[in-house]
Order: sequence, then structure tokens, then C-alpha cells
Amino acid sequence: MLKRKNSYIATNRRASYDYKIGDKFEAGIVLKGSEVKSLRNSRIDISHAFISQENGEIFLKNSNIPQYLSSGILNHEVTRSRKLLLKKKEIKRILGSLNKKGASLVPLKIYFSSKGFAKLLIAVGEGKKKYDKRQVKKEKEWKRQKKLI
Repeated sequence: MLKRKNSYIATNRRASYDYKIGDKFEAGIVLKGSEVKSLRNSRIDISHAFISQENGEIFLKNSNIPQYLSSGILNHEVTRSRKLLLKKKEIKRILGSLNKKGASLVPLKIYFSSKGFAKLLIAVGEGKKKYDKRQVKKEKEWKRQKKLI
């Protein structure tokens, strides 16, 4: 089997449009066996996922990992909350930066590391206003037109 280094399984393209991306962190994910098999088949949706904090731990919620068809009755729940594995220092740093107004944790990408572990790239994002989004869209359009000329 060919090992690909940090090949992305899924990306949250909407995150960079809706948030100003700040500090990024790499977190492991607690998964069941059938979830890992589904991830190996590149079957996950993190576009509607969010990250919440409960009792000093951080969880990925509303991520959709479809059931692995060959696992039979030992399948997993599709949208269960999954614990993220971070160091205590990183959790304190994240929780401290979440105290700012408008800051939230955003899942960006999910991939397998070079050692074969499922990793989630998360970031502290600050929500953009509507006029910020329009400005970014105008700049992208202007750059695209500039390349064509």
C-alpha cells in the first residue's frame, strides 16, 4: 500500500470564506474502527461540522462519516461527537483565545499523518462581516480579471 504524506481527505472550503483564520492546531481524533475504514475510502463531510468545549475537553460535532458498508452490525453512529486529542497546553491556549468576541473554533482539513493516524487541522477563527466577504470577493474577481488581460 502506497503511503501518501498528509494527503487531505476532506477540506472545509467554506471556513476561509466565513472566518478570518488565526492560530492553527493539529489534533488527533478518537475514532472507531468502522469510522477509520470510511475515512480511508475518503468518505467524510466536515462542511457543517463545528467544535465545542465541554468540561475542559474539545469535541468535533456534526461531522458526517457515513457507515462502512462491509462492517455489518458493528457500525458506528454517523454524526456522533468525536473527542479531539490535544495537549493540555494547547487546550488552555485555545480556550484563552476563544474568550475574544466573535472567536470560534473551525475545522479546516482532515487527513492521515505519515504514521497513519487521522488528524484534524483546526483553527481559531473570527467571524467575518458581510462587507468583509464582499470585499474579498471583489479582490478575487479583480485579480482574476487582471490575469486575463
